[in-house]
Amino acid sequence: MNRVYLAKQKIFNRQGKLFAYELLFRDHAYGIKEFPTNIRATSQVLLNTLTNIKINELLGDRGIAFINMDEHALTSGIIDLLDKDRFVIEILETTDLNDKVLAKIKQYHKRGFKIAIDDFDCSIEMIKKFTPILKYIHIIKMDVLAAEQGNLKNVMEKIKKLGIKVLAEKVETEEEYKHYLAMGFDLFQGYHLHKPEVVEMDRFKDATQMIILTLIKLVKNDGQTSEIESYIKQRADLSYKLVKFINNHGKFETRVESITQIIGLLGRDKLLRWLLLYLYAEVSENPISEAIMSIAVRRAERMEEEAHHSDKDKAYLAGMFTMLGALFETDIKSVMKDIHMDQDITDLVVSKKGKFLSSFKKAEHSEREYLKSLLCNSFEKIDITLVLYALELSNIHIDENRL
Repeated sequence: MNRVYLAKQKIFNRQGKLFAYELLFRDHAYGIKEFPTNIRATSQVLLNTLTNIKINELLGDRGIAFINMDEHALTSGIIDLLDKDRFVIEILETTDLNDKVLAKIKQYHKRGFKIAIDDFDCSIEMIKKFTPILKYIHIIKMDVLAAEQGNLKNVMEKIKKLGIKVLAEKVETEEEYKHYLAMGFDLFQGYHLHKPEVVEMDRFKDATQMIILTLIKLVKNDGQTSEIESYIKQRADLSYKLVKFINNHGKFETRVESITQIIGLLGRDKLLRWLLLYLYAEVSENPISEAIMSIAVRRAERMEEEAHHSDKDKAYLAGMFTMLGALFETDIKSVMKDIHMDQDITDLVVSKKGKFLSSFKKAEHSEREYLKSLLCNSFEKIDITLVLYALELSNIHIDENRL
């Protein structure tokens, strides 16, 4: 057993009473040694919140929590694991508001989630960026340090007229607190009011890659509940986390003590999302896992589009599995041998042959063309050492006399 961490910072209302917490990524007891990608940070915070600690212990009986989300988290499906009455979706100011993200924001708003915008600096650029989604927003966290005071007051007043609550973020002194209170802000957050407190909890040893991958296969292929249960039971830590997750979910009248109950109550879709979240946050330690998974998803989507309607699910899985070797930095042949995947998928992943080869090559060609142009346009910015590593790993001979 080892230890995992997250931090929580209090948010107060105008009466000085606790309104909510913001949950923050931490990787050790004293702060952050190395910040991962946003999706990894979000996944880690959510996994720790949902499985390693009881929500009521973390937030109180009725407390709510803000969770940071970027475009990857918003479209990954991990929000579907959350209780809309206990969690606020906090959209990072750097989020790419593409069509897919906008559709997700509308979807979660319709389902009753509260949505906030983080680090709003009141600039013209940020106003233009977020105006299209203001109708779906409940709270805007205004960065009082970054915003010009004149802009801050004018924008705040206009935002409040839309029925959106405004939060003064990064309040550092008593004078600032009184100033923004008098200005009319609804909510307040900052080191003067409360410094983030680190929460330390036990974490059981991570489940193996093979069991997670096999479970994903079984769930996707509508495997028997008894078979899914048997794989989960192979790892006590995974069983323990699933039981804790469902018990912390707080939506069921009876306590859950068996894996069969969990599968029935949670449903296949949410079980699969939980496993994918576990895969993101717990299993892969590759520092570029976010980029690898993004490529895998897009590749899978392309292959699914080209496949015959009877093979679409298989084509999607085949595309996803072609990147797993890179994600886990392991021999993909041994991975596929152990999980006994469908032969058409195995043929593509292991031997680069079979019915999905044509669509795979098209997807790979598109990826290579984009990366080639990106490298050419950015070559002056790339560290020579990184180029050498890439060539060496690809078994490309380097003539040192020409360097």
